[in-house]
Amino acid sequence: MPLTEEGGYRGPLYRALNPVYARMPLLGAGAERYGGRFNARGTPTLYTALDPAGALREAHQVGSLQPTILVSYEADLAPIFDSRDAGSLAKRGLSSDALADPAWRQKMLDGAPVPTQNFAVGLIAEGYAGLLIRSFARGASARDLNLVLWRWPGLTVIDDEDRLSRM
Repeated sequence: MPLTEEGGYRGPLYRALNPVYARMPLLGAGAERYGGRFNARGTPTLYTALDPAGALREAHQVGSLQPTILVSYEADLAPIFDSRDAGSLAKRGLSSDALADPAWRQKMLDGAPVPTQNFAVGLIAEGYAGLLIRSFARGASARDLNLVLWRWPGLTVIDDEDRLSRM
């Protein structure tokens, strides 16, 4: 179980970054600029995975593999909403099928409401730092988990040799 008894997450996380953002691995600017499944444009968000392969799958869902920088973090974050809890989802008017809806991107591009973004707005208002969610990327299994973060004061980049600053 990746979440602590207190409803937090402690451990490693990974992100596959566009090299443009590699010097700023704690910024969340790409998601803020373009929006994502669990954030509307204007909301800084870090999309992380619990394993490196998952981070690569997430970063390359559309199109061909592009240049990517894989970054690792040490996390101590709370509270985290566990989307694997069907009862908690139902209380918020969602199901796991609604979270997996592949039409979210087209809805966002069309300017239509995106239920997963609205769900995230509610969780942010409730004080959640993030959302534990299964990966919906091509090739992912139900065991592949991501952590979507809207607040990350307990996140530290692992870069002992200061490599990112030299890019």
